[in-house]
Amino acid sequence: MRIDIITVLPELLVSPLGESIVSRAQRQGLVEIAVHNLRDYAEGRRRQVDDYPFGGEAGMVMKPEPIFRCIEHLRSERAYDEVIYTSPDGVRYDQREANRLSTLQNIIILCGHYKGIDHRIREHLITLEISIGDYVLTGGELAAAVIADSVVRIIPGAIGDEASALTDSFQDGLLAPPVYTRPAEFNGWRVPEPLLSGHAARIAQWQEEQSLERTALLRPDLLEKL
Repeated sequence: MRIDIITVLPELLVSPLGESIVSRAQRQGLVEIAVHNLRDYAEGRRRQVDDYPFGGEAGMVMKPEPIFRCIEHLRSERAYDEVIYTSPDGVRYDQREANRLSTLQNIIILCGHYKGIDHRIREHLITLEISIGDYVLTGGELAAAVIADSVVRIIPGAIGDEASALTDSFQDGLLAPPVYTRPAEFNGWRVPEPLLSGHAARIAQWQEEQSLERTALLRPDLLEKL
């Protein structure tokens, strides 16, 4: 898989994409992540990527020309399954969408900034808009890192124990059950007895009951979707 990220602040992505599972997946050749500085596709001495909006609104808007040049350059090298724009008014990102994106071959993520991008790019080049929540960030870099991390970690081989990713919260539409490790007793607090029983069916039943209980308590909206 290949993920191309277009940004005006590439430095913001160095750490999120260079550590832990995402870094290991790149070293193993499971994914290739390329970060592109949008200013490299801008013209003029100042490499300007933004301008004042028509209509007199406050703020600045990302110009269409550099974005168009960058995306067209990438498309000349390979086909892309999705060209994603990180936007507050995009579809709400969830585990189901992360799973879908992880099956694709090549994706582009365009990081929004300022007041957003010229709408003509959204109309003619963007194939999918994603929001990671109902709030506004300074730019789309953190959202792009969230998308990349959530996608890469479920690519087969990225996590040593692949079954671990399949039991994460939201994979089956529910929150994950509580987890415990050694010692079996700490400060007088004991691990729930079913987990110590060694009985696989009993453990599975306890975990399912806990998932349902926690979801009903903390995220009842998920049960409504189910």
